[in-house]
Amino acid sequence: MNQSYDIVVVGAGPAGSTAARYAAASGARVLVLEKDRDVGYPVRCGEAVAHEGLVQFIEPNPQWIASTVTQFRLVAPNGKSTIPTLDGAGYVLERRLFDYELAKLAVRHGAEVVTKAYVYDLLREGKAIAGVKVLIKDKPEDIRAKIVVGADGVESRVGKWAGIDTTCHIRDMESCAQATLSGVEVDEDTLDFFWGDRVAPGGYLWVFPKGRGSANVGIGISVEEAKNKSAVKYLEEFIENKYPNASTLTRIAGGVPCAKTLDRIVKDNVMLVGDAAHQVNPVSGGGIISGMIGGMIAGQVAGEAINKNNLGLLPEYATRWHKRLGWRHEAYYSLKEGIANLSDETFNTLVDQMEALTPEKRTLGALFRSAMWNQPSMLLHIAKIFLS
Repeated sequence: MNQSYDIVVVGAGPAGSTAARYAAASGARVLVLEKDRDVGYPVRCGEAVAHEGLVQFIEPNPQWIASTVTQFRLVAPNGKSTIPTLDGAGYVLERRLFDYELAKLAVRHGAEVVTKAYVYDLLREGKAIAGVKVLIKDKPEDIRAKIVVGADGVESRVGKWAGIDTTCHIRDMESCAQATLSGVEVDEDTLDFFWGDRVAPGGYLWVFPKGRGSANVGIGISVEEAKNKSAVKYLEEFIENKYPNASTLTRIAGGVPCAKTLDRIVKDNVMLVGDAAHQVNPVSGGGIISGMIGGMIAGQVAGEAINKNNLGLLPEYATRWHKRLGWRHEAYYSLKEGIANLSDETFNTLVDQMEALTPEKRTLGALFRSAMWNQPSMLLHIAKIFLS
């Protein structure tokens, strides 16, 4: 490890490793600093991704794919379910192995990765940011860099140190919990989503198969709902009722920002990617692929800025992100409230209406049209997308 780089990336999750990969591919000297001992640990994720999103970056490999899924099932509050027609396939990953592979890809393109490296501040020369201050094996080091990329998660410290407001309003936070269970019977090609006030008020509960009788069972509810009863408690009750004989292999809990992208994801020579930039889908809470897209764009722009010796190009990252995916997340955010306010009766009706259709007509479009018919207020949220 040197003491000076073109770009330092703080965090080796999917967004950080992807940013490093694309920046290094442009010829920039890139260092990735990961605070944990191992890349990919701990896992804080449902681990599901779509095939089309994944293959933009890497070819699927059975070594880090737990299950291949071809359908999803919506389970209404009354227990009835429907399986809409789904174009394409998806995967439930082994994130520990997947993240590790992404870091290896970054290294193959020329980046360096150092683990157990705790970044505790930015390095400054006067008012200018000149790199990072980091503890590596408990030894303080100053690492100089022309550009710092913060891939350090929700309410990014890198962003805060740079003067970016990374706070997520409590109304946009989801309280989440997940357990990986073994000894459960699940359809290994199906993602299950459970809705309703009894299991996940204002959110949803998921069961994602991981092969060989195991699954990720998780829940996301609004922080306001969690004040009355925690996400962990809802999850425990569901598991006790649905999988009473299962063994619990892992447990995680935390918050997910289901918000719009931060108003500012670039300031001076600091860029934010992934959860740090709030690049999570506001409706689903999924952030693997969207974070990688943000990382790719940031890495490309940072590489261009280094090659042209012009850091004034960095704001182009925000422009390209909004054009590629940010505008869509704003649309999803406008719909989020309408979806969250759907009643149990409406969910039950939606499933009944879907089941009344022939299988080839049970599309996502049909589901959305039924939702609007049963919840006219959703039209107001859709109108906001085009009128704002």
